[in-house]
Amino acid sequence: MTNPFSYAPAPESRSIVDIAPSYGLFIDGEFTEGSGEDRNKTLSPATEEVLAEYVQANEEDVDRAVRAARKAFEKWSALPGAERGKYLFRIARIIQERSRELAVLETLDNGKPIRETRDADLPLVAAHFFYYAGWADKLGHAGFGPDPRPLGVAGQVIPWNFPLLMLAWKIAPALATGNTVVLKPAETTPLSALFFADICRQAGLPKGVVNIVTGDGRTGAALVDHPGIAKVAFTGSTAVGKAIARRLAGTEKKLTLELGGKGANIVFDDAPIDQAVEGIVNGIFFNQGQVCCAGSRLLVQESIQEELLDSLKRRLATLRLGDPLDKNTDIGAINSAEQLARITALARTGEAEGAERWSAPCELPASGYWFAPTLFTGVTQAHTVARDEIFGPVLSVLTFRTPDEAVAKANNSQYGLSAGIWTEKGSRILAVANKLRAGVVWANTFNKFDPTSPFGGYKESGFGREGGRHGLEAYLDV
Repeated sequence: MTNPFSYAPAPESRSIVDIAPSYGLFIDGEFTEGSGEDRNKTLSPATEEVLAEYVQANEEDVDRAVRAARKAFEKWSALPGAERGKYLFRIARIIQERSRELAVLETLDNGKPIRETRDADLPLVAAHFFYYAGWADKLGHAGFGPDPRPLGVAGQVIPWNFPLLMLAWKIAPALATGNTVVLKPAETTPLSALFFADICRQAGLPKGVVNIVTGDGRTGAALVDHPGIAKVAFTGSTAVGKAIARRLAGTEKKLTLELGGKGANIVFDDAPIDQAVEGIVNGIFFNQGQVCCAGSRLLVQESIQEELLDSLKRRLATLRLGDPLDKNTDIGAINSAEQLARITALARTGEAEGAERWSAPCELPASGYWFAPTLFTGVTQAHTVARDEIFGPVLSVLTFRTPDEAVAKANNSQYGLSAGIWTEKGSRILAVANKLRAGVVWANTFNKFDPTSPFGGYKESGFGREGGRHGLEAYLDV
């Protein structure tokens, strides 16, 4: 007998978005071909179909983009803040108007469920532009002196896990403060940045204020190394972040890094179990765990471990994995074959080191890149799965007995980006949060973002803050 409450497919239409077979670079307000012959392909992670070809930008292309941005900087930085704000407000409104199209595009190119791009990513993208549009004429009141000045051209390199949202985090404060931008999207997810270039034209943004160069790490290196760049903003892996820091050492370029994480999600014995379970699921399985601030280490008080894990496993068994364009889907595709191989290898290491693996019962599609939601129990702090950032739907479960032990285990990491606390006691939330070495600490929630709130990390999770008033500082000469 079939389940009368089973979900029928509810696919979002692909026809809402028109993807061209080939894309050039966006330099000085126009789409242009690259100076070399090299082109890359971007795939749909859910089906492995080729979505489009795009240019592999070389040093000459990057130089053209930086020159265009430097030329545009003179007029853009001289505009009154209120005038710059008008452009940002315009961009925000166009993003809202085209949000359905952009959500489908992001899901196709990235593999994350349409429910997430539609309900989380796109509203936040628009909110960041609205927020920083409001700051553009108030910079003298931001606490950085009466007349803070922009730096010049910002070179920005963003990752593939939140392509359009990371673009908004970078571009909105840069433009609000009077800087111009050369941005390089990730090589597996270039499409939303290229569509954003069209939004800039639609908004009437002056030529050269925003430039988009596509390509792999070679393009990013050319951008970081270019002498015309005044500030570098990078979000991505800790290894690449360290390499960028070494390259910029001794130069006058300002640098902000938002890198990896291994966030601790701490559940105390007085926490509401059902609410905590939802927070744990959101903390590690949102965007298939491909989130730098994911709650990938679950620290649960020993006395409730069995009850919590039973409830968590029941919940994971209800998650729906499959077509990211289906509005019922909870777990989408892993972004690339390379990332799937990394997740798979680290999960095998966890098993080899003696941790107990449990994966949610689900059928994986025949094509595309997929990994079932997975738990590891019997984990110690010495296990690789408790130390290394897996960047996938894999949760490591550790236990503790006292609050001090929870804090010690949470802080026992080379990372310091995020943490979560689940308890009914407000005093315990404040006491524990003050001891955690994490840039963001959530209480009885997880992965809650707001443009007014700064985000960033400690230790190998990077330095600098994005979002809020703090996010202005990285783009001002203060």
